[in-house]
This record gives sequence, C-alpha cells and structure tokens, in this order.
Amino acid sequence: MKCPYCGYGESKVVDSRPTDEEAAIRRRRECERCSKRFTTYEKIEEMPLIIVKKDGSREVYQRNKVLHGLLKACEKRPIPVSEIEKLVEDIEKELYNSMEKEIDSKQIGELVMNRLKKIDDVAYVRFASVYRQFKDINTFLQELNKLINER
Repeated sequence: MKCPYCGYGESKVVDSRPTDEEAAIRRRRECERCSKRFTTYEKIEEMPLIIVKKDGSREVYQRNKVLHGLLKACEKRPIPVSEIEKLVEDIEKELYNSMEKEIDSKQIGELVMNRLKKIDDVAYVRFASVYRQFKDINTFLQELNKLINER
C-alpha cells in the first residue's frame, strides 16, 4: 500500500477491524519510511449485474428501482419498511448467488412477485398489475381468481 504522504510502497498494519456494517475491513497502517499513519478500507469487489430488459436493452442493476417498485406496491399497507428492505436483500442475494452476469428483468419480477405474494395479497396484486401490464379488468380478475384459488 503506497503511503499518501511520502509515496513509499511499504507499510505495516497497526490495527484491523470490521466496519459497523461489516461490509469492509478498516485497517490502520503505518508507513515504514516516514512513520505517518493512514487508514485504508478493504472490501469485496462485486461484479455488476446486467439486467436484460424486455426490449433487449441492457442496464446495470439498480437496487433502488426494485425498492421503489416495492414501496409503491406496499403503499398504505401494514408492511414495515424493514420487511421490504429485507425482501430486496434476499432477492439481491439470490441474484448474486446465481453467478450469472446477465439477468432477465422478467426473472427479477418473478422473484419479487413470489415473495410479495407471501407477505401481502393487495401489494402482490398492485405489483403484478404494473409488472404484467394488465390491459383491462378481465386480466385483473384472472389474477385475483388465481390468487383466491391458491388460498
């Protein structure tokens, strides 16, 4: 690790501990030439997930898009934000654990719907109506009937 003060390439680790979120390791280092101390952070390099949209275009996965869609679907429902955030975390873990570099947006939508169905029926139908682009009331009723039959 290069010293930010003198540029020397050798330093020793004085202290090492995880950050509060445990997403990185904080290291206090001391330069072996000038003896000044500095802090570095070490974290796992994540490969970006590429989302393949319905039209074939590609974009980098954005957690906020999934979270925003869920918050809209769950608006005015008795679902704590912590539960919604946990749902997004679980979906992200599954996506990253798949080891795929490109994921169809359809796959993400299905993951969200499967989990949302277990949490709240109304939020599920709201999300499904946007995700599946219900064209009319009959499509909406078909989805409701499937939900009722599953219960």
